[in-house]
Amino acid sequence: LGMAAPAALQRSVVSPAGRHTASLIFLHGSGDTGQGARAWIKQILNQDMAFQHIKVIYPTAPARPYTPMKGAFSNVWFDRYKICNDCPEHIESIDSMCRGLTDLINDEIKNGIAKNRILIGGFSMGGGMAMHLAYRFHQDLAGVFALSSFLNKDSAVYQALKRNESALPELFQCHGTADELVLYSWGEETNKMLKSLGVSASLHTFPNLSHELSRTEIEKLKSWIVKKLPVEAPKAN
Repeated sequence: LGMAAPAALQRSVVSPAGRHTASLIFLHGSGDTGQGARAWIKQILNQDMAFQHIKVIYPTAPARPYTPMKGAFSNVWFDRYKICNDCPEHIESIDSMCRGLTDLINDEIKNGIAKNRILIGGFSMGGGMAMHLAYRFHQDLAGVFALSSFLNKDSAVYQALKRNESALPELFQCHGTADELVLYSWGEETNKMLKSLGVSASLHTFPNLSHELSRTEIEKLKSWIVKKLPVEAPKAN
């Protein structure tokens, strides 16, 4: 029978109010769930992050042993040897999750959404995962966002971009200067590296923000999302 296909990722979905013409995939931080990330944003905004034409999908990472928690099971997109920016990446777990998330992208394409009408991003580890997925495997997505995220110093993402010739999705990055878990300098260094490799990347700095989301940040993100995924004019018959 060979290898079983990976189980489809569980997901929490906010449907568009009107005609669905674009999709947004939001990846939670380590130890969270899709539902948890959606509830957190809902609490900050006092409502779901919702759009007229964009479906918002919050998938949940499958539970796996997580080395920084001494091998305890956690909902994480990939494993890490430790939480630092100068250690090697756990590339096997990153690549296997890229396959699972590719299935999610393909589900949207099967639903008639063009690939350049799909945005992907996330918070913390979710933003790191999104950068691997987009810049290594799906360079034709509409854009990428990374909130309080970073890539390791010699990330596979950088290696892939060194060999790249094609146009790349724009990156929207946000980071708090008071982040003690993912240092602001790690986010800044990631931004500089990606820019030097041809990515059009912005970095929005939030003074006094620690490892969390803020309302101003989500409002900024929402404006960027609508800029990257504008409402399509109905096609003339």
